[in-house]
Amino acid sequence: MPDGHKARPNRAAYMDALRRMTPGQRLAKAFELSDMTHEALRAGLSTRFPEADPATLAALYVERLERCRSRNS
Repeated sequence: MPDGHKARPNRAAYMDALRRMTPGQRLAKAFELSDMTHEALRAGLSTRFPEADPATLAALYVERLERCRSRNS
């Protein structure tokens, strides 16, 4: 793909599905995807740092979230 963009063969179908949703359904989907992302981050940290205690994992989680937020500001 030109300009380093990834192929997205399902994007049109996804966008069409979003257009068919009510605003409330789209908001619920956004929360669902956000929750899934946070769960994946926590699982990844637990896998990457198996010896870390819960407090350390929580600190890593917050640090990673802040890093992402700083990048998007």
